[in-house]
Amino acid sequence: MRTALALAACTALAHAGPAAAFLPRPRRAFLPRLAGIAADGEVALTFDDGPSAESTPHFLRMLDRHGVKATFFVLGAEVLRAPGVIRAIADAGHEIGVHGWDHRCLLRKSPWRTHQDLQRTRALVESLTGVRPRWFRPPYGVFSTASVVSARSLGLTPVLWSTWGFDWTEGCTPESVHRRVMRRLGRGGTILLHDSDVTTGNGAWRATLVSVPEILDDCRRQGLRVGRLADLTFAAAPPAIRRSSPPQPEVGIPLVTARAVTAKKSRWSASR
Repeated sequence: MRTALALAACTALAHAGPAAAFLPRPRRAFLPRLAGIAADGEVALTFDDGPSAESTPHFLRMLDRHGVKATFFVLGAEVLRAPGVIRAIADAGHEIGVHGWDHRCLLRKSPWRTHQDLQRTRALVESLTGVRPRWFRPPYGVFSTASVVSARSLGLTPVLWSTWGFDWTEGCTPESVHRRVMRRLGRGGTILLHDSDVTTGNGAWRATLVSVPEILDDCRRQGLRVGRLADLTFAAAPPAIRRSSPPQPEVGIPLVTARAVTAKKSRWSASR
């Protein structure tokens, strides 16, 4: 019995360990590249959960007015619903990353299903735009071991964020989104916002749309250059961490128990 329990615990740890990267403080301190921490003065603007024929075109027009390029992390199922929008994103010079096929937590998917979903999302985007995605961000920011392995085999670099606007939540406002983003942005990093409410249906994207020009204005006043992830110079991990840690993939992800991640995540994922 004990052997079976130990085996089950090891299996769960192996599957869910990389989800520890969701924890913001350790991620920022020990995995700055995964957190999207940039060199001084550089900011990446990223959007999740699209494309949406209802909302994404508004963001494209707004970004065009401000002369800013961004990175859009898309869901394969939504790309199928709005192929013209995904082409418009690429034609406008924005970058497209893989967010998965649907918005299910990857801890609930088998390794085979995870790989298939990432592979077909990447292939669909490439077939519609002629450009192969470079980045991967999982739903809810929660990795599984299978997702990390599959991403690397597909040439996708995992990346999360260093600040976000909580702009999927019921009752968020342009002011609250703006305030949350700027609170932790610092002198360089990656902003997570949402150009779609396909996972919530609460219309929160409207608050985001109004907040982005204010965020861009604040960045300009502080001398921060805003663009795509591809335009970032990523910050390096502290030298002491590199010396004491074993060899890591391009973006290292630590292992912890699934219980720790679940406790942290349960406070917000249900409302997203």
